[in-house]
Amino acid sequence: MKFNEKLLKLRKEKGLSQEELGMEMQVSRQTISKWESGQSYPDFTRLVMLSDFFDMTLDELVKDIDVQEVRENSLINEKIDSIYRVSQDVDSVYQTFQNNNLKIFVKGIWWFLIGSCIFVCIVGAVALALHLIYPESGMFWRTY
Repeated sequence: MKFNEKLLKLRKEKGLSQEELGMEMQVSRQTISKWESGQSYPDFTRLVMLSDFFDMTLDELVKDIDVQEVRENSLINEKIDSIYRVSQDVDSVYQTFQNNNLKIFVKGIWWFLIGSCIFVCIVGAVALALHLIYPESGMFWRTY
């Protein structure tokens, strides 16, 4: 049941006119009429006054909701949110793991290239040194 329908029903159950309810809520009859027709909605202060006047909670007045059901749904939603957060945390850890593996892989390639360059330089230097020591040998350095 919508708020405007609920307000109309409650007012009629109490046997009040729009004018009388307006006096209780310190608003005009036209304002009560607009609330009941769904053209406008009371501000928070008036909602609290209405809930006190009709001796009901704001939830019951505004949405016709059983508060216990809302609490249970809230707990269920919190559990779902916590599962979602855990799932996001796992995804984050997995992404971090993948990023770390990629970094390790790139670092490995980098060190392999540096090591290969050093190895080639050392072999070249040794070959040059041997050629300078044994210039007549064609084994280390060929001259054409």
